[in-house]
Amino acid sequence: MDIPSIPQTTALVSPFESFAATLPRRPDTTHFSEQGEQALEEAEDQPTSADRLFHAVMGRFTAGISPASLSLAYADWLIHLSQSPGKQQILAEKAVHKFMRLALYMMRNATNTNSGTQCAPCIEPLIQDRRFRAEQWQHLPFCLIYQSFLLNQQWWHNATTGIGGMSQHHQQVVSFTTRQLLDMVSPVNFLATNPEVMDASMRENGQNLIRGMQYLMEDWEHSAGGKAPAGVENFRPGHEVAITPGQVVYRNRLIELIQYAPQTSEVFQQPVLIVPAWIMKYYILDLSPHNSLVNYLVRQGHTVYMISWRNPGQEDRDMGMDDYLHRGLLDALHQVCEREPGQQVNAVGYCLGGTLLAIAAAWLAQQHQKKLASLTLLAAQTDFTEAGELRLFIDDSQLDYLDDIMWNQGYLDNRQMAGAFQLLRSRDLIWSRMVNQYLLGQREKLTDLMAWNADATRMPYRMQSEYLRKLFLNNDLFAGRFKIGGRPLALGDIRIPSFVVATEADHVAPWHSVYKLNLAIGADVTFLLTSGGHNAGITSEPGHPRRRYRVGLCPHGENYIDPDRWLETTPENAGSWWPAWANWLAHGQKKRSAKPIPPPEISGLPAAPGEYVLQK
Repeated sequence: MDIPSIPQTTALVSPFESFAATLPRRPDTTHFSEQGEQALEEAEDQPTSADRLFHAVMGRFTAGISPASLSLAYADWLIHLSQSPGKQQILAEKAVHKFMRLALYMMRNATNTNSGTQCAPCIEPLIQDRRFRAEQWQHLPFCLIYQSFLLNQQWWHNATTGIGGMSQHHQQVVSFTTRQLLDMVSPVNFLATNPEVMDASMRENGQNLIRGMQYLMEDWEHSAGGKAPAGVENFRPGHEVAITPGQVVYRNRLIELIQYAPQTSEVFQQPVLIVPAWIMKYYILDLSPHNSLVNYLVRQGHTVYMISWRNPGQEDRDMGMDDYLHRGLLDALHQVCEREPGQQVNAVGYCLGGTLLAIAAAWLAQQHQKKLASLTLLAAQTDFTEAGELRLFIDDSQLDYLDDIMWNQGYLDNRQMAGAFQLLRSRDLIWSRMVNQYLLGQREKLTDLMAWNADATRMPYRMQSEYLRKLFLNNDLFAGRFKIGGRPLALGDIRIPSFVVATEADHVAPWHSVYKLNLAIGADVTFLLTSGGHNAGITSEPGHPRRRYRVGLCPHGENYIDPDRWLETTPENAGSWWPAWANWLAHGQKKRSAKPIPPPEISGLPAAPGEYVLQK
């Protein structure tokens, strides 16, 4: 098999040499002409390298968030609020009302101190807010502290929403950012105002704080040195995780294709090709043996192939959507079809891999190529108009800022992307962890999923820019404007049976957004909604406690059922969603295929998990 060589990393150069090499050259105007004048005007219209370098440096201190975008949002809020005397009056009345409620609550608590009874709080935390549930928070003075914080938080929510004339995007940005700032100063985060930390310090004679300081220094050392968190060494791909037996059967510059060894005496005729997102290591779907989706499928009698994306470097800065489609997914599909002659493929896409798979399915339909037997999308969006709070980081100002950061380094690092994802759930992913580890001295035990999450990947400059602008900002795919080879694609051309999985608590691909595929695809869609989040909900093996799901068929050609109506009318099932999907796959195979066949032989390159997944 002819395997293209993989370019080695270029020699180290100084930052000044690297910067000089990227400076745009002005067009040669020695022989002045109309074309030369146009080229000169176009060059002058482009952002200068100095501007880009300034933004790239500034991005290191702003976590990739555009100060201009944030300033515009708050300016929009302040201008419209200043021109809304009615809203100002309502906010003033609410402030007085909340102060009176807090004062009455304080008086009732003071009079009930001797009796030992507790007063009903004047405001209850939101259901998802678990910060003040401990018994210690229900006694003076801490009950007053957290009640005043919640009242203040509620007032600021009222102050940043419902302002006439303000753009919806700016309103969402201001409300979200203000909530983040308030979460930073929550009484939970400080020793002097957190009774749980004070009790632990008294009980342990301050040993919790000493442990917390040690954990803080360890984490700082790992972060400053670019090292993975402590404990990741216990979850090595090919040793503790990603150990389902298999072989790398194809490799090019962008992907390795893994074929997994059969574990049954007979297998289904049609193979399964899994397309993970290119911003993650593939082995989230092949974690430990008990929660490996790959291992589960192989044990069900499926021949499974997996794409393992190469971790791009600066030399790959110009790789775009077209490269990932043709040299990645379609190249892998071609290899699978060659190894399984005469068989169509059951294709599975996870997260951005599912979005790319939907693009590939539409392109194959446009080309009249019937290589796919079915389509399965796991937590994957095709419409991005309801992409949740992640859209807060997507506007023209923010994307230009992000482009300049990537222009300087050639890619977007996973740690930069992770910062945005963590902000979406900062209360759980940032502040609660800091309190538990650095104040309570309780180090969270690292799991295989947490170790995978710390295994950083990158995204090339061109790919990230095209993906965010064409899909996220402009929604070109769902609107039928996304082009491959100069021709726009239509999701309605996809006419193969489809199985779509969404998760209830997904902050990356909200399930209402995932559900919208029903409006576009030209085939029957089996839609499944499972409990859990974007990652944990998908890696939800049989036997996992407290898992549940709903599943229903949305037939093509019948009247559309909106997602809320679907939720009301679809019964809930206990347990993992994996068996329901496996039954759907098996039923489709039995309808389309003859009886099972002996398992195929595997030959190729080194054994799974391959080399690309080990790249840092």
